[in-house]
Amino acid sequence: MRQQRKTIALLIFLVIVWGINWPLSKIALNYAPPLLFAGIRTVLAGVILITAALPKRRELQFKRLWPVYLISAFLSIVFYYGFQTIGLQYVPSGLFSAIVFLQPVLLGIFAWIWLGESMYGLKLAGLLLGFLGVASLSIGGFNGSISVPGIVLALASALSWAFATVYTKRNAARVDMLWMTAMQIMLGGIILLAAGSAAESWADITWNAAFIVNTLFISVFVIALGWMVYFSLIKEGEAGRVGSFTFLIPLISIGSSVVLLHERVTLNLVIGMLLIVGSIVLVNVRITRRTLRRSTH
Repeated sequence: MRQQRKTIALLIFLVIVWGINWPLSKIALNYAPPLLFAGIRTVLAGVILITAALPKRRELQFKRLWPVYLISAFLSIVFYYGFQTIGLQYVPSGLFSAIVFLQPVLLGIFAWIWLGESMYGLKLAGLLLGFLGVASLSIGGFNGSISVPGIVLALASALSWAFATVYTKRNAARVDMLWMTAMQIMLGGIILLAAGSAAESWADITWNAAFIVNTLFISVFVIALGWMVYFSLIKEGEAGRVGSFTFLIPLISIGSSVVLLHERVTLNLVIGMLLIVGSIVLVNVRITRRTLRRSTH
């Protein structure tokens, strides 16, 4: 019972911090260029994670595993956070997060192709429903209220996260997951910071309380603790449940965006969100049942 309560508490923490990340990031972007902001928050998170991983320093094996760390850094951090941070300047944060969290649907396709996971009728229906949801969300992009580049960047962010997840799963037996997380975040953050320093100006950052507080919150809770909790749940055999709960994140993002940013909820957004939630539920329902059956034996 105590372990179950702990798992539920960690899941609630993960869903909430990953949900409110989107409007908080949008607020912080008012005070800093996108690449520099992405680099700063990610490097800070990397420092925290490396500090936590130091007691297991022998498992780093950097000379042998640096290609794995670097590829993972590009997929999980450079591309994912880079596309995300730039794209948030073009579309409402609630809409952006809704498209990005098509990732479980895309992952279903990639896992079927590259990991040999099953493809069944319910999952296929969920995948098709998810694409209909993205189409509904994207309709606003053609009337001038939402930019097409923003939609494309959101899809690119979802794709990079899905590819990163497949790559991580394929290499899970070779690496320590805490070091994998720490190194991909630190290396990715350094690359983003270098790109931001070359393309943007540090003088454009407004170091006020809103920017500092939001950046620190995102670095500590969303990136560092968020990913540590995520892999902790996976280690305890809760990966299926974590996957089935991710559909709540866009809903929290949209709700917090309405409150914090006064973003408008349109009919297209509601229809698209319902379709996406339905798609992710369909994709994950069999996984959830298997997880529940295992927990009863």
